[in-house]
Amino acid sequence: MRGYYLRYLQVLVRFLPLAIAFLRDRRRFLLFGPSRRVSTATHRERAERITETMLELGPAFIKVGQVLSTRPDIVPPTYVEAFATLQDEVPEDAGGDPLTVVESELGDALDLETLEPVAGGSLAFVYTVEYEGERIALKVRRPGLASLIERDLRVIRGFVPLLATVADERQRYSIENIADDFEEIVLEELDFEREASIMAEIRDNFADDDRIVIPDIYPDLCSDRVVAMEYVEGRKVTDDRALADAGVEPTEMATVIARTYLQMGLVDGVFHADPHPGNLSVTDDGRLAIYDYGMSQRLTPGEQEDITTLYRTLVRRDVDGLLNALVALEVLDPSVDRTEVRRVLELVIENLEGQSDVSWQQIITQLFARLHEFPFRIPPNVMLLVRVGTVGEGVCRTLDPDFDFIAVTRSFLVDRGFIESEFEALLKDVRDDLRASVPVLARAPARFDTVFGQLERGELVVRTEPVEPTAGGDPAVGYAIVAGSLFVAASVLAFRAEPLGTVSALFGLLFLGQYVRRRRRG
Repeated sequence: MRGYYLRYLQVLVRFLPLAIAFLRDRRRFLLFGPSRRVSTATHRERAERITETMLELGPAFIKVGQVLSTRPDIVPPTYVEAFATLQDEVPEDAGGDPLTVVESELGDALDLETLEPVAGGSLAFVYTVEYEGERIALKVRRPGLASLIERDLRVIRGFVPLLATVADERQRYSIENIADDFEEIVLEELDFEREASIMAEIRDNFADDDRIVIPDIYPDLCSDRVVAMEYVEGRKVTDDRALADAGVEPTEMATVIARTYLQMGLVDGVFHADPHPGNLSVTDDGRLAIYDYGMSQRLTPGEQEDITTLYRTLVRRDVDGLLNALVALEVLDPSVDRTEVRRVLELVIENLEGQSDVSWQQIITQLFARLHEFPFRIPPNVMLLVRVGTVGEGVCRTLDPDFDFIAVTRSFLVDRGFIESEFEALLKDVRDDLRASVPVLARAPARFDTVFGQLERGELVVRTEPVEPTAGGDPAVGYAIVAGSLFVAASVLAFRAEPLGTVSALFGLLFLGQYVRRRRRG
């Protein structure tokens, strides 16, 4: 516990000046005084200082920053941009020497003289080594790192009540759950047996796709600290020369990336959640290779269905469907004022309608910026999928600045039968409207006959009090209105195989005749 309190004090001292600055934004003299306006440049400077502090505090705080970079329900856009740089900028001196792990766990199974370092990160180090006549890769967790991260997660959890007391009311809904979210994501990334299992499952899902390479696993060499896998060589996918040498067009590769990640999340229900350029490469024969499955996730069938609905409603810009999907995913509390949320979502859709080039990042940013008016949070699974969309789109647009992620998503949803094509969707809407209208139209003639019979016999009287005296009127105008309505119905029903349009037109002629006869009497 002594180590916990010392660490708590160290973190408090590092963040205290920034905390005071934020509190002074609300009350200039902390306990009293007006609020003060802070420029974007000042916020950007603060975000950079927080980012540097997280780097200095080590792996757990780096992971916290990475998670916060995908949490617009908590962090303003300026800070999201700064924390996003933590995806690649990680120190390599955390924990002990991973070579000791290789020696203790695989020293008898491998020829360690052939061991060569490849890359390092905040949680693990990657080596290649000879095994049974071929070169394989080893991802090795740094020794002693798990206990350090677990301690720092307890420290972070200890700060949550303090954050909740000074946070805006609309942010408390997210902050109350934030420690659990951090712990779930970070501890899962430390579980290398889980990583190997998910990696093998994703490989099986793409076994028939010759465009994708997922390294094979060597189960006998894997453990909770080591993932042993096939060594797949490739060059960074954003390297123009690598694509040219492989004979692959940038737009083609961007499309493969987008559809691959849509396949993982919406069809397979298990996905790689870290598609930054360091984890994506192009092989010499032009295939997409995907590495590092530490940040990955499985979805339950219910979650998969709800997330598919979210994508479908966003692409079709269906406000009611989007609202229902956000509630089902627990992004919005079920008790939220649906009328107000619907109004806000309509504003988001209207803003997007006026833009010719709409990106997934813009949709998510506008959506969550508007939802700040309500208590909302982003559950870990949703957060990881949002991250996949935004980071993946960034890679695709690096390859092709004009890449339309939304169009590719719509095409994928149509191909997979999740949504209809535009023409089919229009026909479906017409069919739904007609299905709802036909019973009413079928009963309409009998009801009209009853009503006009009562009018002719004087049994039904409509009394009005005009504001100003009128000099007469047309008593037969009701027949004309009914006739016009029936002619409109006939024109709509004319596309159906049933003779409903003809029946409606005949009744329209009947009421038109009544109108003409009444006019002549008049």
